[in-house]
Parts: sequence; structure tokens; C-alpha cells
Amino acid sequence: MRSYHLDSGAGLDGLSIRKHEDPVPGPGQVLVAVRAASLSFRELMVLRGDYVLPVKPDVVPVSDGAGEVVALGPGVSSVRAGDRVMATLFPSWQDGPFGGGHLAQLGGSLDGMLTELALLDEKALVPVPGHLSYQEAATLPCAAVTAWNALTGDGAGLRAGQTVVLQGSGGVSLFALRFAKALGARVIATTSGPAKASRLAGLGADEVVDYRATPDWPGEVRELTGGRGADRVVDVAGLLEQSLKAVAIAGHVACVGFVSDTAPPIDPRVLFASGATLRAVAVGSRAQFLEMNRVIEANGLRPVIDRAFAFDDAPAAYRYYASGEAFGKVVITI
Repeated sequence: MRSYHLDSGAGLDGLSIRKHEDPVPGPGQVLVAVRAASLSFRELMVLRGDYVLPVKPDVVPVSDGAGEVVALGPGVSSVRAGDRVMATLFPSWQDGPFGGGHLAQLGGSLDGMLTELALLDEKALVPVPGHLSYQEAATLPCAAVTAWNALTGDGAGLRAGQTVVLQGSGGVSLFALRFAKALGARVIATTSGPAKASRLAGLGADEVVDYRATPDWPGEVRELTGGRGADRVVDVAGLLEQSLKAVAIAGHVACVGFVSDTAPPIDPRVLFASGATLRAVAVGSRAQFLEMNRVIEANGLRPVIDRAFAFDDAPAAYRYYASGEAFGKVVITI
């Protein structure tokens, strides 16, 4: 078998491919022939060395993948050879709140999915929705589960008729757009430029605000909501003060990530004035993954894939993803 390896902070030049003996599953373990993997923003952070969680030396990178079960260890009962599966990013996080006991993660402190064969814990596996290909399924574990958690993971959850603001056209935002529409919500998307605005509208966004043409996009959100503000904002950029200005009183802002090393500070007066809940979102549990898959299957949802690369061209996939040109997920076929 062949696997890619890297050291966090070594950059793309540190990505190498090596051959290994095929692993043998032990008790409770499953051997999966990985058919596709996909890149998320966390993979660029691992390359740069600024990922927020531990990364072991010489790690097999990439948290997201899908494949076929090819061998079972002793005691495995929940899957069979031939099953199509995905793995949760945090294998020990089965349900309930996230905590320090669940920090071990694929492509970080544990080897990930940029490999021909992956040895995974039985309890970490999730079945692939029947209508999805391996390429499509490989896009779900990080970005899709994060989007689902951002919209539903606070207990109340997004409800039909509510308004949600989504930022940009990255993987989390595109999944959140599909999920929000499936749940009956109104979606206001923000983006940069008419081309992306047109594509977001084509995917179901009810209104699109070009933040370059309208820098005061929170004010525009309030105009579009009759002065009330949105019920929810999914913040993927770290512009939390702007999100708090766009959200309704007692609304919900899900902080999914940030795109700058120097995110602007939050004025506490803005936080108090909003009366909003500000919640950091760290992907999601296996239970949330399964719940999300039920909605995907019931609505026949499919992810947006921009481009697929061959396994031997993984460095090119990284370069393309890092360019920021992709609209949708970048997939590596294995």
C-alpha cells in the first residue's frame, strides 16, 4: 500500500509518498480501502503548522475520506466486508458535548485518509448515503458535519421560516446552504462578486449580498429582514463583530473558523447589545453525522464538487485548493 506523509509546518514540499506493508486489523478495527479523500481548510493549516490541535510527526494527512471495508478485526460486528463507509474526524466523539477526551483526530494526532488502506476503529465508521458516490461521500466528514452542527447543534436548531446568513462559498457555507433550504429556512449569502453571487443563487440562496460592493453587509442583512436581523449567522471568516451586528436579538452566531491570523477583536458592547449566543463549532459527533446523513438521504442532497485529482497528483490538488479558485470541494480519487 502507498500513503502520503508530512510533518506539520513543512509545507507542500514536505509531502511525500511511501510504500508500506498492508496493515492487519486488530480487535475492534476495520481495514478500509480508501476510494476518495477531500481537502478542507484544516489541511492547509496542517501544512503551514498553525493547526489548533496536535499533529504527530510524519502523519498521514487529510481527515476526510470514504472507502470500502475490506477486512475486519476480531469482535467487529457493526460493519461487513464490502460496506461503503466514511470515518468521523474525531473517532471517539460518539455523542453529547465535545470535550478534551475527544481531541484525537484523523490527519492530526492520528493517521488520516490520504492513503490506499486506512486502519480505523469500528465505532468511528458511518455508512455512505446510498445515492452518493465515493467522491461525494468523501466531502462530508469535516465541512458537512461542521455545517450541520452550526445550524442544529445548539439544542434549539434552525427551524422552518427562520433566516440564516452564510458567508462566502467555501465547503462549510455550501453545505449549510443545502441543509438550511432542506430545513425550510430563508438563506442570505454573502460573497465577493457577481459570478459567485449568481452561482449561490442557483444553489438556492434567497438573497445574495456582495460584500465588496456593499461593505456594510450587516446593515444590508437588517434591511432585508425588516430591521430585525437574521436568526442565525454561520461565521466562517472570524468577523464576529460584523456577524453580531447582523444577527437578531437573542439570535445565534456559530463561529466555525477564521481566515486571518489577526482577526479583529470583539467590542463587548456589541456582544451585549446583540443578546446573541456566540458558539464555537468543532465539527461534530458521530451521532450528528448520522442525523445529517438522514437529511441528506431524505432530500437527495449532493455536495458541490469543483474538481477531482488522481492519487498521484495529490500535491497538485493541494496547490489548486490553496489558490482559492475552487467553488466547492476538491477531491482526490484513490
